[in-house]
Amino acid sequence: MPVAASAIYFLNLRGDVLINRLYRDDVGGNMVDAFRTHIMQTKDLGTCPVRQIGGCSFLYMRISNVYIVIVVSSNANAACALKFVVEAVGLFKSYFGGAFDEDAIRNNFVLIYELLDEIMDFGYPQNLSPEILKLYITQEGVRSPFSSKPPDKPVPNATLQVTGAVGWRREGLVYKKNEVFLDIVESVNLLMSSKGSVLRCDVTGKILMKCFLSGMPDLKLGLNDKIGLEKESQIKARPTRSGKTIELDDVTFHQCVNLTRFNSEKTVSFVPPDGEFELMKYRITEGVSLPFRVLPTIKELGRTRLEVNVKVKSAFGVKMFAMGVVVKVPVPKQTAKANFQVTTGRAKYNASIDCLVWKIRKFPGQTEATMSAEVELISTMVEKKAWTRPPIQMEFQVPMFTASGLRVRFLKVWEKNGYNTVEWVRYITRAGSYEIRC
Repeated sequence: MPVAASAIYFLNLRGDVLINRLYRDDVGGNMVDAFRTHIMQTKDLGTCPVRQIGGCSFLYMRISNVYIVIVVSSNANAACALKFVVEAVGLFKSYFGGAFDEDAIRNNFVLIYELLDEIMDFGYPQNLSPEILKLYITQEGVRSPFSSKPPDKPVPNATLQVTGAVGWRREGLVYKKNEVFLDIVESVNLLMSSKGSVLRCDVTGKILMKCFLSGMPDLKLGLNDKIGLEKESQIKARPTRSGKTIELDDVTFHQCVNLTRFNSEKTVSFVPPDGEFELMKYRITEGVSLPFRVLPTIKELGRTRLEVNVKVKSAFGVKMFAMGVVVKVPVPKQTAKANFQVTTGRAKYNASIDCLVWKIRKFPGQTEATMSAEVELISTMVEKKAWTRPPIQMEFQVPMFTASGLRVRFLKVWEKNGYNTVEWVRYITRAGSYEIRC
């Protein structure tokens, strides 16, 4: 269900109403008093962005020194409401020269009321694209004297942009060099036992693109996903090529993707926006190739000493390497000092986070590294609680490697003028929640 907002309020940090707009008559004009009394004055603002008071829900967000509050009287989509607030702030900033605060609101009352009438109709969100709205709301806002951002140029062909299928891209773009940059960025989430068995593992990924293409190009992206390869073999009446295929879960696309063609042909076809955007997101739960294996051994020697041994093995190709590898080994709070021996990198005790931090700037593939540490604890007379042994955490970034095995099979660019394009593809795998029990 959409937001169906009854009202929207802009408040300063004291709770004064700077500007407001009532979209429905199912809430009273004094509803903001309930927000002030039950939320702002109780200093309970940072706990949850959605609160219910009486029969109404308050969805709010603080931007700079302004609170934006949406009031709804029915069961509304909270994520949609907060997304609306973020998009609306981006729109206001484009009119105000990049600033959005109490002064910017006071200097642009008339413009804000006009924009609020356009971006929400009877409580339902409408078009929030700055490029589109600037075609028919041409009034310029009072720009902040500290803003160095130049005014945005108007976009031609308003009718096509507002009602057509390519409202995210304007016509008439021309580049000397036509280039497409594609990044597959993955985050590995892992929970591993101390013996090396995987307890939980998944990969969340996204495909980021940056397009500098002339005209109105049509792009076609092919991946080694299982459904796409099977559909291609049916269309071309030939067996599927051998090699690793991937089953993608929870796939979401940018609005530019032609979903009709994806459902019929299982290929990602789209007219891209100009510049940088996120083409799609996905998740993978099976067939994950872990970039690292960690084997920890921690022994408690009496009440005042710990012996820590950690072995890290890289499982990716020998020609690859990981960068910015950090291994954080938790130790008790009463740790006094630690003596280290490492085969590579540097290690030290960080008292602020109660961890032994081992940093390796560059970790080659198919190699292993070890860290040994003798930890001295402060002896106390008080009976201490048993140490819970939090999991070891790891950070890393591996270029040109995907834990899911996802690969770009082809990236085709078609444009009626037939110009040549240069395509750049890059793969990056990072640590999400990469934890090993000890």
